[in-house]
Order: sequence, then structure tokens, then C-alpha cells
Amino acid sequence: MSSLSVSASGAAADAIGQHVPTLVEDAVASKLFAQDATLWGPDAESESRIRLSWVGLPRSSRPLVGEIAALRDSFAEQGLDHVVLCGMGGSSLAPEVICATAGKPIVILDSSDPDYVRRALGDDLERTVVVVSSKSGSTVETDSQRRAYEGAFSDAGIDPASRIVIVTDPGSPLDKESREKGYRVVNADPNVGGRYSALTAFGLVPSGLAGVDVEALLDEAESVADLLAADDDANPGLRLGAAMGGTAPLRDKLVLVDDGSGIVGFADWAEQLIAESTGKNGTGVLPVVAGGDDDPEVRWPADDVTVARLVASDTDDDGPSGDAASEVRVGGALGAQLLLWEVATAVAGRLLGINPFDQPDVESAKKAARELLDQGTGSTEAPAATDGAIEIRALGGDGSWLGDAQTVATALDALFAQLDRARGYVAVMAYLDRLADADLAQCRVSLGRRTERPVTFGWGPRFLHSTGQFHKGGPAVGVYLQVTATPKQDLSIPGREFTFGDFIASQAGGDAAVLADHGRPVLQLHLTDHDAGLVQLRKALSDSSPEGGRG
Repeated sequence: MSSLSVSASGAAADAIGQHVPTLVEDAVASKLFAQDATLWGPDAESESRIRLSWVGLPRSSRPLVGEIAALRDSFAEQGLDHVVLCGMGGSSLAPEVICATAGKPIVILDSSDPDYVRRALGDDLERTVVVVSSKSGSTVETDSQRRAYEGAFSDAGIDPASRIVIVTDPGSPLDKESREKGYRVVNADPNVGGRYSALTAFGLVPSGLAGVDVEALLDEAESVADLLAADDDANPGLRLGAAMGGTAPLRDKLVLVDDGSGIVGFADWAEQLIAESTGKNGTGVLPVVAGGDDDPEVRWPADDVTVARLVASDTDDDGPSGDAASEVRVGGALGAQLLLWEVATAVAGRLLGINPFDQPDVESAKKAARELLDQGTGSTEAPAATDGAIEIRALGGDGSWLGDAQTVATALDALFAQLDRARGYVAVMAYLDRLADADLAQCRVSLGRRTERPVTFGWGPRFLHSTGQFHKGGPAVGVYLQVTATPKQDLSIPGREFTFGDFIASQAGGDAAVLADHGRPVLQLHLTDHDAGLVQLRKALSDSSPEGGRG
């Protein structure tokens, strides 16, 4: 039997006290679990009507358990135990946290970086099973990854149909093509959006093939479903949703910090769920994934921050502690928490007055990327300056914010001068190899100390399916640092005229162009030499000294 705990202090507790009684009176929880599409207003009704099946997944996904077990046993008999997942956004983030928490290895291929893709292709191909997950069946990243694996298997004399499992919505282009090719296909519930799909085939198939007990995960979720559906002041979904979206004035930065939860990487999954669901119409809640109590956003949280602590499910919770003026503590088993945070995000969407099930600004970046691919990579504008192995470009803002900056250090100064000191945030967007270049993410802490504002760090292109929506649809208070690099070695995509290097460059350029069109200031730093540029960039970011800061 699983349980959930949500306790709060400060502004978060005030929000719970203010909003939960009304949410109970309006029967929001029971209506949500009855799949009432009217909860978010008439403008959201058509989308909500086809996106609410997630509330019943702890029960409706049960038939998958036996199907996955049989498939896993079949592969095991052939000595196939190296599982790779090709997917983006909700299709990859849930299996990542599920497998990591269970201690089951899985390779998450959610990048277009040619060096990252090449390493995955060269890793234990003889023992590899590939799960290709795409709800729409037309995601270009996933299609490119699938083509790469089809080519690698064929070159090795292996029938791709014997190694590739497709997870997609029924009737999608990928569904039809894969069945014609003789691939194994598992259809997901079409009435569940990608970021709410953790307990659908998208979350369960790759996790189960990797060896996770997915039945136990469903048991954890089902054990709290009635609690989350209850119109009661103690409902943890209503309480967490109010703490997220009901503070007054709105504390629109939610700093997620693990405090002994035992769930590995949960904040990364929650980041995508919350940012893509709420960041639109000029409002939203920006999740900030912190590494621990010494991170500046936790150590001295700003006035627009609520700290969310992920605690152990069996902890005797004495309530929030520490210096945060707004804090919430959340405990529970993984399956239970997946459903909890989905409910809370839907509730926060109601309080914010937005539709938590659409993502209007994600497609704009995809469209811009396609246009750049059509134009070719040679269309990139000349840099404003070049400093060593780094080209400097500036977009957006007032068009002249870079000034006469000629070095990376002075360009960073110019970018941070655009920062709203009361409500702003810094977004670092690195289109690099997130495994080989992982230590670059440490710059988040030094930049937080320097600017005394929340800092997010996202690996491109995966963040485009997460905080990318918030960047464009949320409040116009961010400044954006984009890092790209010339790949060490490019990689062709079978059947395509463009390479992985072309593709990731177009994704970065397209996103920067859309941000600029929205008036957001974007500093583009392109590493012409990957290794030398990265050394130079790390130094520039770590040399950042606090501006009147708190150390």
C-alpha cells in the first residue's frame, strides 16, 4: 500500500488554505477523475476532451503487463538484454526515471548530437533491442534515430524487424509504416498527452523490457487513485496544485530539490510536465532543478520562488524547515508520485487559467528548424565577434543589447544586464553531448550565484519538449544562453539529405530565432573547436563573480 504526503509552509501553505476549500467545493478532483473536460474553461474544452484518459491508467494499463513480460522473455531467450530507447520529451523522461530508480540499465537516446548518437550505435549492437517511441509518429528526432539503428542493424547483418519495437498511437504514420515492415508494434492510449504518458505504453514498455517490475509501479499508482479523486481538504493533489499555482502574488519559480526521496532523476521528469503544461499565455510555473541545499536557489531563495523538497516516502514528516519563505515537501513511492504530480499540474493549470494539455509554442520551434534545414547550414549569419574558439552572436531583445562586446566574458555581462532582477531567470541551453560534456551543467550554480536569479540548464534538443514551451509562452522575463558546437565527426541519416549535424544545428538556430521573434534576448556561443571551446567556455562561466552577491 502506497501513501502520499504533502506539507507546506509560508506562501505555499497560504495558497493551500486559500484555494483548496474552493477546489473541494467545486468538486475538481472527482470531476477530473470523471474526465470532465470543462474544468479549464471553454477554450480548453476540445483539447481536454481527448487528453484525460491518464487518470485511469493505473487500471487501464494492466493488459500491458503480460504483453511486456512475454516480449521481455522472448528477447532474453535470444540473449538480447541491452535496451535502447529512442524518444523525446514524455516518451523518454518517464522511462529514464523509472529505470534509474529501479536500478535497471537503459540507454536513453534523446539527442540529435552526432557524437552522442554514434556512441549509442556502437554500444553492444549484437545484444541490443531498440524501442522507438513517438506519439504522433512523425517526430523528426525519433525518425532519424530509428533510421540510424535500421542502418546499423542492416550493416551488421541483423534484421531490424527482429530488434525494433515501436510504441505509438494507433493509426499514426509510424504505426502504419512499422506494421507494413513487420515490426512489433505496441499502441498507446491516444487520449493521453505525451507528458502525462508515464503509465501508458510509452513509460511501461521500455521500462519493462529493461527489467522493471511495471506491475508494482501500477500498484503504487492505483493505491492512491481514490485518494487523489476525493473532494477532500486532505487530497494531496489539490494541496500540491494549490502550492504550485495558487500563491499570491504568484511565485512562478518552483525549485525542485531531492531530499532523500530515493527516486532518481524525478525532478527532470517533473520539469517537463510542469513547464510544458503551464508555460503559456504569458504565465506559468518554471521548474528549476537544483542539485542540493547548497545551490543558490535553495540556500537563499528569491521572493518569486517556492522550494519543493522531494522527501522519502517513509519519513515522519514534521513539516517544512529551513529558510524558504515558501516551501512544500512531497513524499511517496514513484508510481504514486507520477500520478500525484500529474493531478497537481492539472489543478495548477485551472488556478492559472490556462489549458494544461496543449503546447502551442513547441511547434513554432519545429517549424523554424525545418525552414533552416531547407535553407541549408550555410545560411548562418556571420558572428558579431569571435573570441578564441568561440563565435559570438546576439539575437532578440532590443536588437542592440550586445553593444561592443568582443569577448565571451563581456558578452555574458551584456546578456545578464538584460535580466529582470525581481522576476527574471537565466536559461542555459546546451546543444552538446549530454554524457561526454555532462560537467558543463555545473555552470548553473556559478551563474546562480553571479546573477542571484534562478538558473535552468537544459540539453538540446531534449529541453525543447520541456522548458522550451515555457521559454516562449511563459512570462517574458528570461535571458537565454545557447551553446552549440561543430561536431567532432558528423553522422549521416539513412534516407535523408541532411545529417545529424545539420539537424541539431537547425534545431538550435530555429529555437533561437523563435525566441528572438518573441523579444527574448539570446546569446549564441558556438564552439568552432569542441574541446578547446569547451575549456574556454567553462572558464568564462566559472569565473563569473557575484554582482554584490551572497557568495
